[in-house]
Amino acid sequence: MSVIAESEMIINARGAIYHLDCRPEEVAPIVITVGDPDRVKEVSKHFDKIEFQNRHREFITHTGYIGSRRLSVISTGIGPDNIDIVMNELDAVMNIDFSTRTIKNELTKLHIIRIGTTGSLQKDIEVDSFVASTHGLGIDNLMNFYKHQNNEEEKQLLHAFVTHTQLQGAISFPYIHGAGMSLLKEFVSGFHLGITVTCPGFYGPQGRVLRMGLSQPSLIDRLSAFRYGNHRISNFEMETAALYGMSQVLGHQCLSLSTIVANRVNRTFTKDANASVGKLINKALENISRITI
Repeated sequence: MSVIAESEMIINARGAIYHLDCRPEEVAPIVITVGDPDRVKEVSKHFDKIEFQNRHREFITHTGYIGSRRLSVISTGIGPDNIDIVMNELDAVMNIDFSTRTIKNELTKLHIIRIGTTGSLQKDIEVDSFVASTHGLGIDNLMNFYKHQNNEEEKQLLHAFVTHTQLQGAISFPYIHGAGMSLLKEFVSGFHLGITVTCPGFYGPQGRVLRMGLSQPSLIDRLSAFRYGNHRISNFEMETAALYGMSQVLGHQCLSLSTIVANRVNRTFTKDANASVGKLINKALENISRITI
């Protein structure tokens, strides 16, 4: 049995994992992730009871109940690098014995649902509509640091994407992973379904020009035009592919839900982002309360 060194998994003075500052009993097996720390309270205000409230840096965790269903909401901050921290530490809290620093014999499967904002890459997916991501396709490079495998559909999608966009080598080698199907099937009605591209930044990596020129000025056009069978790229943001890739490797179920705040093809922006996010939170919690775990 391999012991994980103190330098590799940091546990603080109160026996909590370092960045999240959570002990195993303080996290539920259903986890909602949000990027914005202020959005945690917008989710947990719907809880009937809050058991734990933890905060360290941008990572805020509230754990409580809606009826008899126990769940946590955690802020990740922005970007794949933060997802790397959150996913590793969530899994460690559930599946590593902190006293012995060894992996448990029986592993717990987490159900992770992201509630976030995103930019549409299709004219017909308008602002304030909702997207459930069938796949996360990363151009951020995170999963290339981990051993991971694809099923045949994912391999074909990735090959078609690379052939179409010619992004390999120019930026990084893209990767792709699918949503947790047991979750996705519960979030079809009221949602657009599509591939979500995950970028490593908000400006240049998403084709925005302020004062710096772009190495890939046609990126949005190439992403919007991609088709493979019934698949198309619906939107892009900064977390989904990392969540999907790490969840698949670690054996968790994950689904990314997003509200469209900008349509990059129509060049429109929502009139009230907070209201749009609030509607998505309400819809997500309604569905979460009904799903069988």
